[in-house]
Amino acid sequence: MVEVIYDERFKRFISKMKDNLFLERIKKQIKKIIENPEIGKPMKNIRKGTREVYITPFRLSYAYHKNDNTIEFLEIYHKDEQ
Repeated sequence: MVEVIYDERFKRFISKMKDNLFLERIKKQIKKIIENPEIGKPMKNIRKGTREVYITPFRLSYAYHKNDNTIEFLEIYHKDEQ
């Protein structure tokens, strides 16, 4: 079983979110990522080593550490704030 870690930025975003429908969409994506950690798009340059999935209009950024069998959810940010 994969170990899941949540970064402080990720926790802060979730705690401020008021839209329950959007929270459900986030939960669905997290479940998909846990089932298949390599589902996200691999990032390049500064974000190398991380992956992202698109949740309109935001992006969920995470890192999959294959050797440690852990997934670290880093942050959710608006696509224009890249």
